[in-house]
Amino acid sequence: MPSSHMQKANQTVPRAVGLTLAHSPDSDDAFMFYALATRKIGVRDLSFTHCLEDIESLNRKALEGVYDITAISFHAYPYLEDKYLLLPSGASFGDRYGPLVVSRARSYSDSLKGKRVAIPGKMTTAYLALQLYEPDVDAVVTPFDKILDTVARGEADAGVVIHEGQLTYAGSGLRKVMDLGEWWYQETKLPLPLGGNAIRKTLDSHTQRAVAALLKESIQYSLSHRDEALSYAQQFSRGLDAATADRFVSMYVNDWTLDYGQIGRHAVQELLDRGFQKGILPRAVTAQYVE
Repeated sequence: MPSSHMQKANQTVPRAVGLTLAHSPDSDDAFMFYALATRKIGVRDLSFTHCLEDIESLNRKALEGVYDITAISFHAYPYLEDKYLLLPSGASFGDRYGPLVVSRARSYSDSLKGKRVAIPGKMTTAYLALQLYEPDVDAVVTPFDKILDTVARGEADAGVVIHEGQLTYAGSGLRKVMDLGEWWYQETKLPLPLGGNAIRKTLDSHTQRAVAALLKESIQYSLSHRDEALSYAQQFSRGLDAATADRFVSMYVNDWTLDYGQIGRHAVQELLDRGFQKGILPRAVTAQYVE
């Protein structure tokens, strides 16, 4: 009769499930994924390969189902909802703030109608919000980190800035025309949902739920260990000083990020519904989440 020790030795050790996890190389995403990236929390039977790309590239790759878990713009969701489910944590909401429209003009009393506007990508939520505000613009796709320079050189009448550009545009001699997050709030009394995290539908439900739990745990760890998570995240802040990086992270990693909640989910659905009603999105969709 084999000993219990031998029985244990003969048992098959389950192999870790390897997953690709893609997100933007930004301080808010770095803050969110800090505990996962640095193994501050146990990952159970999962292992993660982190892939960093700008959000428009991630949207495009999500259309092809390239990554197991990926950051996406909510604008892109209707185009890829056949491949991905939304994770219930990890979203960025602008609560009465969001992408900014900036210009060189000292005053900007006339509308954006017909203007040449630099945008960070056709599938970004920043562009969807701009279209909801003013559908008749000449949109010029520009890498998000080149928009301030493009507008400052006069190559576009205005630009929609995301990420840290929302805090640094004045340094390029530009002025705020409007805040699309504030406009959205005046229209809906809801926060503006910008981006979330999604997971491939082809993964089994156990893995989907495990990833959802780990992502929430990672965000909670950073919120509970703010100083060390901020110190890690600052290396992704593209030159922001510590105080400005802290302010930016505070804007987009908060209670909404930990859990959308009823209001957050309502805001996502409202954005998708309005985009379809205005003829911007190709189909009416109901946001589906890992539960």
